[in-house]
Formats: sequence, C-alpha cells, structure tokens
Amino acid sequence: MQGSNGNKEGEGTVEEQQISKKQPKACPSTYKTFSLSLQALVILAKHSSLCPSSDIAQDIQSEATLLRRILSVLSRENIIETREGREGGYRLSKRPEEITLAEVYAALHIDEARCVSMTEATGENPFGLKMKAVMYDITSEIDQSILNVLEKYTIQDLVNRTCELD
Repeated sequence: MQGSNGNKEGEGTVEEQQISKKQPKACPSTYKTFSLSLQALVILAKHSSLCPSSDIAQDIQSEATLLRRILSVLSRENIIETREGREGGYRLSKRPEEITLAEVYAALHIDEARCVSMTEATGENPFGLKMKAVMYDITSEIDQSILNVLEKYTIQDLVNRTCELD
C-alpha cells in the first residue's frame, strides 16, 4: 500500500530511514519490558559472574536486540553493571535483596507511558483539557498504588519464588 509520500506504508522517506538507522531505538516502556527486565535480573541474580546478553536472551526466550535495549536502560539507572568486550556481560550492581521491583519499574518509566497514552486520547478543546487534568490525577494515583505494592518485593524475592518452583 502506498503512503502519502509515495513510499510503501511504514517505509518513510529516505531521510527518515537513514535517521532511524543512525539512532538506537528506544526501549519501549511497557509491561512486557518490565517483565523481561525482571526475568533478566533474576537470571543475573542467579549468576555469580558476568552473563552475556545472548545467554540471558536464550534463558528467557527473548529477542536479543530488545533485551540489550532494556539492559542499557537498567545500566544507565545503575541497577546493573556492564562490561563490554569479548569477555563482557552484565551483573547486578547491588545485592538482589537491595533492588526493589519499584526501582525497576521507575527506571523503565512505565508510569509515564501509561499517563501519556491515556491523556493523548483527550482533545485540545476545553472539555478535553479538563479530562486531561482528571486523567493525569487518576493515573498518578494508580502509579502510586502500583509503586507501593512493588516496593514490598525485591529481585531476591523473585529468585526465592522461582527456586521454590524447581
């Protein structure tokens, strides 16, 4: 199907394609990302040495490129440490009992993604602006409730629970 720019839909212009190739894709802020993050952190908690992203991706049956984007965010937020090179890999930057699920959730900015998606559906008219303010208040309350629950659990708790299932 042809788009308005004459290219097939989803292709974009040549300039857009070149720009998208140069810039690393952002890590999506979704519950899937959160789940993959937690799974990767549990794998890292079970390893005493550096663990390559390919091993983690294989263990959790995830696409390696997406996982590396997620791990990059966790590294920037000092949840994990990264060592590059042939002998490189990832490891937790703190003990697993010191990393709360709330910390991981906040690092991925999932709360912002939900708020934006809910408020984007409102219009720029007077009613839409009022709804946007109401939706922001509600999503803030939802996020605080979620963080309160996630603050109760650590990566070590997940390790312990997964070991119980073995």
